Amino acid sequence: MIKYLVAFFILLNISCNKSNNTSVACFKGKLVLKGICMNYVIQITEGDVDKALYESSWQNPLTNTTYQNVFGLASTCTFPATIKEGDEFYFSIPKNPIVPACADCMAYSPTPSKKIYIEICK
Repeated sequence: MIKYLVAFFILLNISCNKSNNTSVACFKGKLVLKGICMNYVIQITEGDVDKALYESSWQNPLTNTTYQNVFGLASTCTFPATIKEGDEFYFSIPKNPIVPACADCMAYSPTPSKKIYIEICK
């Protein structure tokens, strides 16, 4: 009976520790192309991001420059203006992103077809 009680408390402790885990996976990225109207291209430089979320190779049709492991920025309303083309930064990918309403510029600059909502890690 005591061994069952001990096993129960061990399982309870493990499940409580897992549910209290609030850490978020942060990945390293680089803003490789800062197009007009927040048409930004971000390259994944570190981290194990799901390969289905980004383009393993994308060619900019205006310059014929090829980029590896890139995606278009979907979170244009919340991306910091302080990040410049060529800057590296850390970001997370929220499971259920909150999409704020903001003005949408209609000017076009090419980006990969796959877009990701991201949040900057602090």
